[in-house]
Amino acid sequence: MQYGKRKILINGAWVEGTKGDWFPTINPANREVLAEVARGDAADIDQAVEAAAGALAHGPWADMVPATRARLLHRIGALMRTHADELAEMETLDCGKPLGQARADMETSAQYFEYYAGVADKLFGSTIPVGKRYLDYTLREPIGVTAHITPWNFPLAIACRGVAPALTAGNTVVLKPAEQTPLTALRLGELALEAGLPAGVLNIVPGFGPDAGARLASHTHINHLTFTGSVETGIAVMQAAAENVVPVTLELGGKSPNIIFADANLKAAVQGAMQAIFSNAGQVCSAGSRLLIEEEVHDRFVQELARRAAGLRLGPGLSNPDIGPVVSEEQFQRVLHYLELGKQEGAQIVHGGEAATEGELQQGFFITPTLFDAVQPDMRIAQEEIFGPVLSILPFRQVDDVARLANNVPYGLVAAVWTRDIGKAHRLAADIKAGQIYINNYFGGGVGAPFGGYKKSGFGREKGMEALHAYTQVKNVCVMLD
Repeated sequence: MQYGKRKILINGAWVEGTKGDWFPTINPANREVLAEVARGDAADIDQAVEAAAGALAHGPWADMVPATRARLLHRIGALMRTHADELAEMETLDCGKPLGQARADMETSAQYFEYYAGVADKLFGSTIPVGKRYLDYTLREPIGVTAHITPWNFPLAIACRGVAPALTAGNTVVLKPAEQTPLTALRLGELALEAGLPAGVLNIVPGFGPDAGARLASHTHINHLTFTGSVETGIAVMQAAAENVVPVTLELGGKSPNIIFADANLKAAVQGAMQAIFSNAGQVCSAGSRLLIEEEVHDRFVQELARRAAGLRLGPGLSNPDIGPVVSEEQFQRVLHYLELGKQEGAQIVHGGEAATEGELQQGFFITPTLFDAVQPDMRIAQEEIFGPVLSILPFRQVDDVARLANNVPYGLVAAVWTRDIGKAHRLAADIKAGQIYINNYFGGGVGAPFGGYKKSGFGREKGMEALHAYTQVKNVCVMLD
């Protein structure tokens, strides 16, 4: 075991957990155990929430002025940069992604703390003109104890995406990382304490959904819940939070259309399409998993995609391949199931369509990059989120067909439009029901660009200034002056 035993962080102390149970986290490239992690349960969640509530009510965090809080958050970001190589290697081993992609994620993770640190002393209220006899003003206050249940595909970046704005607004946090990939979140806890974050402000409880996750979502003393994951689990945590009238931010994935017109810069569009579906082995909520391609350029575009897919190198994340393994045996079997389903539905395999088993790849959870052509809009591989390196290609003839095809799924997270006709691009951006629209790029924007979905992709917005609305509440004060 490279990382030994990793404990739970509660109230500034590292503890083994109430029951003393442990679970392994494995390297998906070779199935070797990386660490034994303390398995938190309902009792540990209770203690973490109690610690967060205590830190919110009294102590140095409760009394800390915003400018001081900003400096502390900057220190956390700086420490993440200092340890970026270590964090990237840890994340690569834990979830399988190529090392270069993990390094980019560490940059993003640090940026979240830097971005929100700059906002900590700028959460202004406002004055309301209600007449000369009154002074009416608003205060923007912390919402309280925030709960965060985070996924395994971007373990540190998505944790920081919620934790950083929550702390910036003066809240306290209980974080439950995904049981498949808890290591970098726990390392974040160590760095936060090193930076001087007071005890109880950030509590991290690794564990499984049915015990730790369910308890956190249903806890009577949390004030907000942020969840990223599947639609099914999102519905369950939303129902649990609703029992206590706790607001939620949900990001639940997608089946995003990547739309290529014949008049696009096709060289850039091919590169964009490859990045959109094969980054992180396709395990990206906003992956461009549906390629909508104008018939005029369909054949040569797909031929070029197939040529490039054939040249992609698969391997363990530390070798910095083009594609690493998927995260777990469960996810491996899920993707293989969809590959068989696509064949049964009559889609045409242009490339891939199977597990990769050559040499060292047979030791891990590797899937060949797969292109399904001649996909019909009602096929399950066109409707359901696969979360793997699998692209469904749907040709179209007319511009009028595109918005209908793009919107013909239960999701609405991301869409992209590739064209030199900027008017056409803007018209489509208005018609497509998705939270983010990329024009002539994919995965653009940054930590300041709000992110979230329409329809079953969830609701609420993370990133940017929009995220702070979820982690603050507005109080109105009206004073009679005479």
